Amino acid sequence: MKYMLIMRATDEAFANMGEFDFDKMLETVGAFNEELIRAGVLLAAEGLSEPAEGVVVDYSSEPPVVTDGPYGETKELFNGFYLLNVSSKEEAIEWAKRMPMTGAGFKTEIRRVPTIDEFPQDNEWIQKERAWREANGQL
Repeated sequence: MKYMLIMRATDEAFANMGEFDFDKMLETVGAFNEELIRAGVLLAAEGLSEPAEGVVVDYSSEPPVVTDGPYGETKELFNGFYLLNVSSKEEAIEWAKRMPMTGAGFKTEIRRVPTIDEFPQDNEWIQKERAWREANGQL
């Protein structure tokens, strides 16, 4: 089963990340990533650029409104993710408990990533996606 571990931080915690020793952070995160690789569960992992570089597309109106970051009413920022292939939600939780970026204001949200097999296989669009995934070695 695939699970996404979504790294989130409050505005304050995200701002305080600048106080971390960058080399130490890279060493800590790198060691955690190496554990995931050795365990054979890591599928992908990415961090995100600063919120000021992002935009939000709001679909509340037509046409959609695009707003530059940083985001005014943000309580928590999504700042990266891990995609793991593990046997259960409990295993994903155990990995999340070992995340290197911890402290006040840091959280990890865990969400299962459904497989294409969970969707109606007689649907034309699912069949097209399955063919694309097979052609690209994803199935």
